[in-house]
Amino acid sequence: MKPEFNQPLVSIITPVYNSMQFLESTINSVIVQSYSNWEWILVDDCSTDGSSELLESLHEREPRVRLFRNPHNLGQGKSRNLAIEKASGDFIAFLDSDDLWVKEKLSIQIEYMAKRQVYFTHTSYGYIDEHGDRIKDTFHVSSHPISYRDLLRRTEISCLTAIYDAKNLGKFYMTEDRTKEDYALWLSILKTGVVSQGLDQELAFYRQHGNSTTSKKYRLILDHYTFLKDNQRLGTLQALKYTLAWIINGFLRYYIK
Repeated sequence: MKPEFNQPLVSIITPVYNSMQFLESTINSVIVQSYSNWEWILVDDCSTDGSSELLESLHEREPRVRLFRNPHNLGQGKSRNLAIEKASGDFIAFLDSDDLWVKEKLSIQIEYMAKRQVYFTHTSYGYIDEHGDRIKDTFHVSSHPISYRDLLRRTEISCLTAIYDAKNLGKFYMTEDRTKEDYALWLSILKTGVVSQGLDQELAFYRQHGNSTTSKKYRLILDHYTFLKDNQRLGTLQALKYTLAWIINGFLRYYIK
């Protein structure tokens, strides 16, 4: 069957570190995508659990996979930046090594962006546990486009759903900190005046487990405030206001079923 439109190349960005328990499920969710014109840039961040061998096997049998290995553990931000630097796609999408996409994820999102000339999008998503079982209710994105100030109030753009148009916007990179790196990237795009259009369709599944950074957000309140002050250069009162909003929305997002 011929595609309904000329499919632009999508670069999928995935850092991998000791994800063997979930990696095969993530791989399968990409391989079965109904959208075919993609390259998958995987960066092995010195895994020691068998992930490296699984990635090598995938690389050997799938020509659309490009595999890189860090000389030493660099963290997700630097690993993603390496992948973004290597990317040759018109669009850049993100997927962590323990999360999942539904089969039509790229088809729906890329066709929406290409036909409507939308440069930045994100979608609703569901939650699964370590066993792949659905937990909680779907996280629904807003119906209105998300601006810079909107994202400061409600951090609704999740890495596994975000796609930006690198052909029209140029490449945007993450901070080299080990926290907030994806949030900083979304904010840097939105600061240009571009907005992100949310698609209220459950096109991905975030895996929530004990090793997830986001499962420890209660420890990161001071880091978030410091990030807003230092990275975004907000005043004290603004930083406090948006940190409080982040605490409330984060609690509702991850802990209320």
